[in-house]
Amino acid sequence: MRQVVTAVRVLRALPRARRALPHAGGALPRPRAALPRTGRRTGRVLAGAGTAALLALLPACSGSSGRPGPPGEVASTPAATGWDRTPSSVAAVGDSITRGFDACSVLADCPAVSWSTGTEKDVDSLARRLLGGKDVEDHAWNLAKSGARVEALPEQMKAAAAHDPDLVTVLIGANDACRSSVDAMTPVKEYREDVEKALDVLREQAPGARVYFSSIPDLKRLWELGRTSDLGKEVWKLGICPSMLSDPDALDKAATERRDKVEQRVTEYNKAVREICAKDKLCRDDGGAANATRFTAGQLSRWDWFHPSREGQATLARIAYERISAKR
Repeated sequence: MRQVVTAVRVLRALPRARRALPHAGGALPRPRAALPRTGRRTGRVLAGAGTAALLALLPACSGSSGRPGPPGEVASTPAATGWDRTPSSVAAVGDSITRGFDACSVLADCPAVSWSTGTEKDVDSLARRLLGGKDVEDHAWNLAKSGARVEALPEQMKAAAAHDPDLVTVLIGANDACRSSVDAMTPVKEYREDVEKALDVLREQAPGARVYFSSIPDLKRLWELGRTSDLGKEVWKLGICPSMLSDPDALDKAATERRDKVEQRVTEYNKAVREICAKDKLCRDDGGAANATRFTAGQLSRWDWFHPSREGQATLARIAYERISAKR
């Protein structure tokens, strides 16, 4: 049955022109794709010259065995029926956190230490824990983009679906709150709509894929730690999360209210994701665990005191693995 689904996806994809992944900030109009339908087809077989009727239930497609139905039946598109605690492939979408930015060297991506799909043993990424070290390179794909905001998520999800992954991890939204000012932050309504668009894309193109959403870390906590580092504050001047980190030593009312507004927006983004995910039986979020984590200095990049270090990436990997592998 997996081969049938693959063939259906190929046929659907033929009329479409592939578009390249956007750079950070690319947008995609919302596709209104119907969710796949599952069920059993019921047929009636008449016998006995009209004197008796035999009612038989003819399964069109078994969700557990994957065997096709009887001749003449049209197989329905299969969809997974529950959470898979042992996926065999992982695709990651999101922003610089998932790209391992500033974890290995200054102002550079380092996907080898990504919490989701990294290959480094000391991080022990989600993919390593699920797939084993030898299979990560062949069965894990990091499609996140540093600087990406939520409007880029549908295109990233499209790229992820092309790999037909068992699991897609998502961590997005820090850049939507980290703008030049609080007024420039992405409205919650738009954030919600783009997350919904992304799930629509995935459900259309890879209906059986599971999805895991990590919550956005507490940006105010990162400010509290980083403001103690002169080097960190100098790097912040390059434009890292100005809505939260500009004038880091200012403690006046205006500065405090500005940071509180950024913190509140992150809370609202995380709440929107939880509500969206709760409506999808193949979706789990981390229950706010990443946001609630009180990151320490050692868990932050020694260059920018904002992005996770190797240790911070390992922390996100552990949270994700515990959530994904949990019985629920």
